[in-house]
Amino acid sequence: MPVHPIPSKKDQYTLWQVLVIWLAAGAPMWLLGWVAYPALSATLFPLEAGLLRMKLITLGLVWQFILAILILYREEGNIRLSTISRRFWLTHPVSPSTGETKKALWWWIIPLFLLVAALEIGLRSPLEEIWLKIFPFFADPGGNNFEAAFAPEMRSQWIGNWGFVGLFVISALFNTFLGEELIFRGVLLPKMQGLFGRWDWVANGLLFSFYHLHQPWGILATLPADLVLAFSGKRFRSNWFPIILHSGQSVFFLILVLGLVLGLP
Repeated sequence: MPVHPIPSKKDQYTLWQVLVIWLAAGAPMWLLGWVAYPALSATLFPLEAGLLRMKLITLGLVWQFILAILILYREEGNIRLSTISRRFWLTHPVSPSTGETKKALWWWIIPLFLLVAALEIGLRSPLEEIWLKIFPFFADPGGNNFEAAFAPEMRSQWIGNWGFVGLFVISALFNTFLGEELIFRGVLLPKMQGLFGRWDWVANGLLFSFYHLHQPWGILATLPADLVLAFSGKRFRSNWFPIILHSGQSVFFLILVLGLVLGLP
């Protein structure tokens, strides 16, 4: 018998359930990014405004963790670690052919990681340029893109700001594990096959990309990598794969953040 069988069809989500969970995860982020942030940052200096946006987005990510746990409790009746591991596919990879755990499949994380990195490096900028030509109103109005923190005129203001490092670590933890990944690859992905069949991972990747309406300039740019995240989780029925792959960007930015705070050139 397979170690991690896909939930039976009667346990799969309907379209309305998928959309409700998607909205419940995304709507607070959209409100925090496009309503709360402009209202609260109007009188702040750029440094304070940048930290405020990160704090607000982190609150939205924390909500996603709470939402995932609430859904788990409603469906399973408990929040034991064993239940979390089984329901959210937080386990060793499973062989697609036998349905049995096979630890050797962990080696797949290396080529998948390189693929995600290649997609981010090679396609992100041209895809973002194409996207903004089609939808120019999705462009960053200023100060919303995290990469703006690394602008030359901002660098000196971060030196010695260890609170920035702490905030980034907390934000990254909920971003690439406890928040986004737990909702999209933990809650949704295992229960989307009944609706989308073998293309459930494609639907999951698309939902994940278009959830990012709080930073819409990158929706198309991140889609190829988002599809790889969803595919890896479905292929090996282990959501540690997308969590690890998604966390690569956090490690990269953490190194850059440490460089800013330490005042490195």
